[in-house]
This record gives sequence, structure tokens and C-alpha cells, in this order.
Amino acid sequence: MSPLSQSPDRTACREMTRQDLGAVMEVEMLAYKHSWTKGIFRDCLQAGYIGVIAERDSTIIGYAMMSSAVGEAHLLNICIHPHLQGRGYGRQLLEHFVGIVRERRVETLFLEVRASNTVAQQLYLDYGFNEIGFRPNYYPDDDKREDALVYAMSLL
Repeated sequence: MSPLSQSPDRTACREMTRQDLGAVMEVEMLAYKHSWTKGIFRDCLQAGYIGVIAERDSTIIGYAMMSSAVGEAHLLNICIHPHLQGRGYGRQLLEHFVGIVRERRVETLFLEVRASNTVAQQLYLDYGFNEIGFRPNYYPDDDKREDALVYAMSLL
């Protein structure tokens, strides 16, 4: 089996806590030009949103944040450290999140993705999401804005 076809090491996923926010911010700022703030993550946790940490060798390599209410969930942020992207860790984290929402009997999982992020789009399509909409000028992008594609996956 070639090295590219081997499955990645499994990550350990656990609930995000406020103590994780420093390491989460390090990954967030490396991954995004227009990153969330520590306050946004803190407010999400305080509001009862579901935050998950992905760890490898006891090091935080990624995270995700999701809101959930009345049979629907919205994946707000999912990120793997830029140096580890493309190795299957994002898929593992997404798989973990889908397991959480299934346990909560969520009917539909939604997310937005940058129109330029074709790698993430392919992951979501491969995983069973469908493109259902378009949000013009949704994401900041220096002195302009970038469109978002809206995806949904039925969990029934």
C-alpha cells in the first residue's frame, strides 16, 4: 500500500473546554486570515454550543463548533491545523460530529463553505451533504467579500 493510500492515525475527540481556547486560537489564526476571536469561541461555549477538540499525541490539531436546536444543527466552524490538512483528520472530526448529532436525534445538519474552498466542498459532498443554497458576500476576504455555498445533510 502506498503512503498516500494509508489511513491516517486516528484522532481522539473530546468536548472543548475554556482551557482549550488558547490552543484553539493558535490553530484558528494559522488557518484563517479572518479568524474567529477567542471571545466568539468563549461565547459559543457559554451559550451551550457543542465544541469538540481533535487531538493527536495529546496535541490539539483541530476543533469544531456547532449549534443545535429543534431538530436542526449548524456546523459553524471546523478546522484542522494547516500543516495536517489533507490527511483525513477533518473527515474524522466531521464523522465524530455527525455521531453527536445523530445521538441528539437531529434531523438536518447545515453548514456554509467558502465558494473557493473546493477541497472542503468535496469532503462534504463525499460525506453525503448536498448543496442547497448560496449566500453572496458572506465571508470577509481582505477588501472584498467571498460567497458561501450552503450545504445540508439529512440524518433521518
